[in-house]
Amino acid sequence: MDLMEKNLELVEVQKLEGHSDRVWNLAWSPVSVSGDGVSPVLASCSGDKTVRIWEQSSMTRSWTCKAVLEDTHNRTVRSCAWSPSGKLLATASFDGTTAIWENFGSEFECVSTLEGHENEVKSVSWNASGSLLATCSRDKSIWIWELLPGNEFDCVAVLNGHTQDVKMVQWHPTMDILFSCGYDNTVKVWWSEDDDGDYQCVQTLGEPNNGHSSTVWAISFNAAGDKMVTCSDDLTLKIWGTDISRIQSGEGYVPWTHICTLSGYHDRTVFSVHWSRDDIIASGAGDDAIRLFADSKDDSVDGPSYNLLLKKEKAHKMDVNSVRWAPGENRLLASASDDGTVKIWQLTSKH
Repeated sequence: MDLMEKNLELVEVQKLEGHSDRVWNLAWSPVSVSGDGVSPVLASCSGDKTVRIWEQSSMTRSWTCKAVLEDTHNRTVRSCAWSPSGKLLATASFDGTTAIWENFGSEFECVSTLEGHENEVKSVSWNASGSLLATCSRDKSIWIWELLPGNEFDCVAVLNGHTQDVKMVQWHPTMDILFSCGYDNTVKVWWSEDDDGDYQCVQTLGEPNNGHSSTVWAISFNAAGDKMVTCSDDLTLKIWGTDISRIQSGEGYVPWTHICTLSGYHDRTVFSVHWSRDDIIASGAGDDAIRLFADSKDDSVDGPSYNLLLKKEKAHKMDVNSVRWAPGENRLLASASDDGTVKIWQLTSKH
């Protein structure tokens, strides 16, 4: 469908209340907790030191809090991520630890605590197979952990290259290539030539090569994995591309190049960006709004251009810290804010 032709609106489905402090991050489970493939499940983490698990009832379609993960972190929980199987949830905290929770369906149990960072852990990400977990910290380092039998984790690499606080780590959706971004205004790409896990920084996307001019807050990939979007304190989104088939065919690393910059749309810091499976980019920013962008499909000489689909003013009462598309086909978007709430939105066509 040609998104630009359609009259779309973002409709608030439900406001989820329960956190007693700002909500920093969200993660949709790749599989439903009940196992019947029906009920979407969302995790949210907060400055209140807890993680909440929200589930949609298949009967009433309304959302309720099914579990509160608490008494493990003693400071802000900044980031959360589900393993690809949905069996494990990793939570990263300002207390310097990353907790691993096992999902037993009706309850969650903390089965492992990863220690090693000197201070606040800012982000956590699983690779596509669920065998590796990456964490990053204000201590400027990135750690890669290998999941061993019995929920044991072994640190297999400590990556140093960023000169300041690392805000986010994100594995590529199909390959074991790791991306990181942060306060030094760069995106770094980490790659291992072989399976021994000797990760090296193979590319730095910074201001000299069309990169951001201020803190880079987040990274997201399109479904195919050949495009990446980044967002920044410089008020822009940037789209990057690579030839994924060349990397997959064993040619070695193929660099990412700048495709375009989306500027003039945001007037406050862009904290979060997420690319949906059907190619819509959502952003959450410090002006309390959510914006959606899509490829205009105008094949110009300059390559693809992305246009604003819609802007949802006052989506929250305060900063929007996280926007996340649900994995299903139903165009659900979740957002989290400094106002302490999580909201579920549906992207629909106006009738």
